[in-house]
Amino acid sequence: MEPQEEEEVSGSGDGVLDLSRLHLDSLAADDDVGGGEERRRATRQLYLNHNRLAAVPASVCLFANLRLLDVSNNGLSVIGEDVTRLTQLRTFVAKNNRLDETSLPKDFGAMQLEVLNLSGNRFQEIPLQCTKLRRLQSLSIGGNRLRSIPAEIENLTSLELLYLGGNFITAIPPELANLPYLSYLVLCDNRIQGVPPQFTRLHSLRSLSLHNNLLTYLPREILSLVRLQELSLRGNPLVVRFVKEMTYDPPSLLELAGRTVKSRNVPYSRCDLPSNLLNYLDLASKCPNPKCAGVYFDSCVRHIKFVDFCGKYRLPLMHYLCSPECTSPCSSNPQSDAESEDESSVPADRLQRVLLG
Repeated sequence: MEPQEEEEVSGSGDGVLDLSRLHLDSLAADDDVGGGEERRRATRQLYLNHNRLAAVPASVCLFANLRLLDVSNNGLSVIGEDVTRLTQLRTFVAKNNRLDETSLPKDFGAMQLEVLNLSGNRFQEIPLQCTKLRRLQSLSIGGNRLRSIPAEIENLTSLELLYLGGNFITAIPPELANLPYLSYLVLCDNRIQGVPPQFTRLHSLRSLSLHNNLLTYLPREILSLVRLQELSLRGNPLVVRFVKEMTYDPPSLLELAGRTVKSRNVPYSRCDLPSNLLNYLDLASKCPNPKCAGVYFDSCVRHIKFVDFCGKYRLPLMHYLCSPECTSPCSSNPQSDAESEDESSVPADRLQRVLLG
C-alpha cells in the first residue's frame, strides 16, 4: 500500500489511527493498515469499530502508548488478555458486540481505565472485574440483559457517570449511594419499583433518570439531594395512577419502652442500661411530622404524601410516621398536604427540570 493511500484509509494524524469500516476480521502485526513500529508508537487513539472482528486482535498490545481503543459494532465475543498490557489505555469502547460476563480477561480489573462503554451487548450481570476499576469515572452498560446491580458497585469510588438504562433491573442496591462523586445516574427503561432512602448520601448527584420503570412513589429523602437539577420520571405508575395506602405493624414492648424514654426525655446514663439497650435507644428516628415530637424504631407507618416540585409538579413521596394518628388533620385535602414543610424545603433553584411526560 502506498503511503498516500494508507493515510487516506486510516485517517491517521495527531496520534489518531482510524481503521473503522474496512471489513477487517483481523489485524496482524505486519499488516499494512496497522502501520509500522513508529506509527504504532505514535498512535494514541485507535478506531477499529464497524469491522468483522470476533475478538480484540492480539496485535493491539503493540500500540504501547494507546489511550483510547474503540472496537464497537463488531462481532466480538471475547476480549483477550493482550488488552491488559495496554498500560496507558484510559478509554475502552466496545458497544454493540456479543460480549457477556465470560468475555473479559481475568486481569481486566487491574487496568487504569477511566471510561468504559459496554452498552449493547449480552451481559446478564455486571462482571466483577468492572467493579475493580478504581480509577473509572464513566461506566456504561446500557441495553444489555442485566437483572441486578452488584453491591460491589460501591468499590468504584471515582465514578461520576453510571448508565444502566435499557436492562431488566428490578432493584437499586443501597450500596450505590456510597459513590461520593456520582453526578449522572441513568436507570431508565428497567423494572425498578423503588428508590432506596440511602440515596440521600449522593451529595454530588445532578441528574437522575428513572423514566419507564415501575415506581409508585419516591422516598422523601430525595429532597435532601441538594445538587439534583434534573429528575426524569415519565412512564412510571406514580405519574399515571396512584393508590394511597397505609400499613402499620404494632410496636413491640421494647419499642414502646424506647419511645417513652426518648419522647419524654427520661434521663439515663451508660451505667443504667446494658450496651444492647443503649445501642437500641441510639437508633431512634424522629417522626417527620412537624406537629409530632414522637420517635420510632422498627415499627412505623408507611404513608404517601403528595409534594410539589418546581411549583407545579405533584409527586408522591414516602414518609415513615410513628403512628396512624400522626397524619395531618387535613390529610384528606391534597392541597393542604402539599403545602407542608416538604414543599418549602425545596429551594427555587433546585430541580430545574422534572420530566413527567
